[in-house]
Amino acid sequence: MRIFIDADGCPVVDITVCTARRYGIACTIICDTAHSISREGADTIIVDKGADSADFRLVNLVSEGDIAVTQDYGLAAMCLSRRAVVLNQDGRQYSEDNIAGLLEFRAVSAKIRRSGGRTKGQAKRTAQQDRDFSAALIRVIENTSEKG
Repeated sequence: MRIFIDADGCPVVDITVCTARRYGIACTIICDTAHSISREGADTIIVDKGADSADFRLVNLVSEGDIAVTQDYGLAAMCLSRRAVVLNQDGRQYSEDNIAGLLEFRAVSAKIRRSGGRTKGQAKRTAQQDRDFSAALIRVIENTSEKG
């Protein structure tokens, strides 16, 4: 088991790296040159800046039983197809049951923005969201370890 973080704009890099270290799990941060992110205890892969370059690197590295942390629905869908466990920054686990609806929501939102409309942005992050993510990550690690 390895943990991969889609780190561009990810608010839970530190929580993920600390948790991975506590459980002795290899952790890799993937970001582009505009967001050069590194943390002690994690490997960092920096890719060229460009549309989805970090996403494609991550999906090419992730495999069955790994954990991916991303808020990108498209990347989540690709990781699920590789049989990885995928969490968003709030601890929500993506699954085959919910990803189609999330991708549809993303497509509708993009259509609204293209036509000049506005969609609601993210609210300010709370400590509760960090706790929820941490608990979900620990649960996934422990459940995945039991299966392996």
